[in-house]
Amino acid sequence: MYALNHRWLRWGLIALITLFCSAASLIGAPVAQAQTPLKVGIVCTNSSSPNPSFTLTTQVGYILLPDGNTMYMWGFSAGNGGFQHPGPVLCVNEGDTVTVVLHNTFAEAVSIVFPGQENVLANGVPVQPQFDGNNKMTSLTTVAPANGGSVTYSFVATHPGTFIYESGTNPQKQVNMGLFGALIVYPTHVSDSNPLISNVKYAYNRADSAFMPQEEFMVLLSEIDPYQHQRVEQQAANPNLPDFNMNNYHARYWLINGRGFPDSIADNGASFLPTQPYGALALVHEFNTDTNAGINYHPYPGLARYLNVGTEPYPFHPHGNNGRVMGRDGHPLEDTGAEDLSFEKYAINIGPGQTWDVLVQWHDAEQYSPSNPVPVVVPQVANQAFGQFYGGSPYLGETGTLPPGSSTLNQCGEFYIIAHNHALYQITSWGVNMTGPITYMRVDPPLPNNCQ
Repeated sequence: MYALNHRWLRWGLIALITLFCSAASLIGAPVAQAQTPLKVGIVCTNSSSPNPSFTLTTQVGYILLPDGNTMYMWGFSAGNGGFQHPGPVLCVNEGDTVTVVLHNTFAEAVSIVFPGQENVLANGVPVQPQFDGNNKMTSLTTVAPANGGSVTYSFVATHPGTFIYESGTNPQKQVNMGLFGALIVYPTHVSDSNPLISNVKYAYNRADSAFMPQEEFMVLLSEIDPYQHQRVEQQAANPNLPDFNMNNYHARYWLINGRGFPDSIADNGASFLPTQPYGALALVHEFNTDTNAGINYHPYPGLARYLNVGTEPYPFHPHGNNGRVMGRDGHPLEDTGAEDLSFEKYAINIGPGQTWDVLVQWHDAEQYSPSNPVPVVVPQVANQAFGQFYGGSPYLGETGTLPPGSSTLNQCGEFYIIAHNHALYQITSWGVNMTGPITYMRVDPPLPNNCQ
């Protein structure tokens, strides 16, 4: 572990880097593999519709943790690319015939299961569980054999939603070691009817599931027991060592998109996190249905895609904002007659293996400003505490003078609203508090602004 002063120096550098986060629209045109990383939001790995094809290769590598430790991991890489954690975000369209080729470089069999997908084939025939000579199940599905084996999976993405893909072979080891990723299926039976917003996206085949194309975010929650990872790393050098005893399993790290705070709010593709490409910062603008608002016309919410690949429920807690739960596990919340069963919820309690699709939006309800001040007496400076994200003014888009000796990461009077796992022991890194699955919703002031 780094010395304490090195760790806090690193925190300061990471926080400084996050000043440069900015929003960008998701690119609609499909490409063969991962897009140029967007600084904020979901980065899709795409392939041409209607027959997208992906190649995933098992790799080993290391990730950086908030307490200064590094951790040995397994992962799926895109094509023949280097190790990354988590695996690529595979994005397809409803109705696509999806092909996933798995290349296995490990000394044990590996597979992929696609929960929520129907009629999955492996090498052209229906997938089957695997058994050893004693009729003991060894895999939930058809495997890629050890030491260079391959298997080709295919399925039709019959319905939209957010899904997990993960190893179906010895999952208590292989999934825990990092063999997982996200699969996103976009609907095709609902179309944009708003000429003022280009490329409106939808969570499901429902007009009320529309969201702003540049406000789509992933919250992929996972965990690590470092002793399990240490044993697997040792076995790479000495295969005769016994397996890790799962009776002793106890998570000590919890991650969001493969990172812990403060790394979680750094850009996608941050250079100091070369194997952890996905940030978790959510950047939004004010919800605004005024058609005369020009570039500030913002009539749809954003979409948060929650996924849990851990072993216990994760109660995620976005401060100050309810979300509208539109679907779970790739199913829209509606009855057989398409009656709306979506609901608002504050804390999102995601069970193991679950996914939730939640619409989120920020309202400037009171429209406070210097000309419409907050109706309270502002305390003297000596009676105030200034956080590192405060810009010196309580008003969106305004900055102010901070006391001597104060510093700020605020650029342009933007707001920061924290969101984190509400099981507080899970926002630690082997006992280091205020790390783990923590992120922010950043609210930028109306355009044009000088935010970077």
